[in-house]
Amino acid sequence: MSLLSSDPAAFPADPPTDTHDPVAIAAHDWAAFSALDEMTDHWSRPGWSDGSRAYYWMLTFPDDQGLAALAGYCQAELAPLGLDPVPTDGLHTTLARVGTPDVVTPGQLDSLARGAEALLPSAFFVRAMPLAGSRGAVRLSLGPWEPLLLLHHALAKAGSDAGLVPKKPTSAFRPHLSLAYNNRRRPAAPVVEAASSLRTLPAVELSVSLVQLVELRREGRTYHWDVRKSVPLR
Repeated sequence: MSLLSSDPAAFPADPPTDTHDPVAIAAHDWAAFSALDEMTDHWSRPGWSDGSRAYYWMLTFPDDQGLAALAGYCQAELAPLGLDPVPTDGLHTTLARVGTPDVVTPGQLDSLARGAEALLPSAFFVRAMPLAGSRGAVRLSLGPWEPLLLLHHALAKAGSDAGLVPKKPTSAFRPHLSLAYNNRRRPAAPVVEAASSLRTLPAVELSVSLVQLVELRREGRTYHWDVRKSVPLR
């Protein structure tokens, strides 16, 4: 049974037909991005103002020089657009929102991490492929999706078991890795055109052997976080 379904709030709204094929996933992401007429301001999302904090499950890649080089090159090429680039030490893939510090207790975080450790799948590799985007960002496609979906599903189960029901189900999860956030409403065509010229760059293979539970905070037009729990995949 597929873990995905159509969701108008997700991007792309419809999932790819094959979650195992990175090439098909990248093409599907590009088709959705290139069909946009307008891009929105990433920073105007309700409930996520400057200074906001929340706990998230994330994948981070602080030591991956290949990813850093790819991101840096793409960001330099996109610089004339005036997007907000993600710092090299801030490159990440958001998996699932857990809750806010005023609601989630330290004991619940401990319970969540223990539960997740027992449920996580085996370590795996994914390809980060240039380049596509969403309504509010330019981003790398990731593929295959299947191991990422299984990871998300395990984290969602751990959250439910700990009394922290995920905000979004796995069916609405669309794996990606953002490189630059759009900071105003604008026609999408110039951004799509700039991204198009970078799509022939080679993909980077990423190792996923650890998932981190972080306290994410917004500082101006960037994100920072503190790691609360690191849980290894089997």
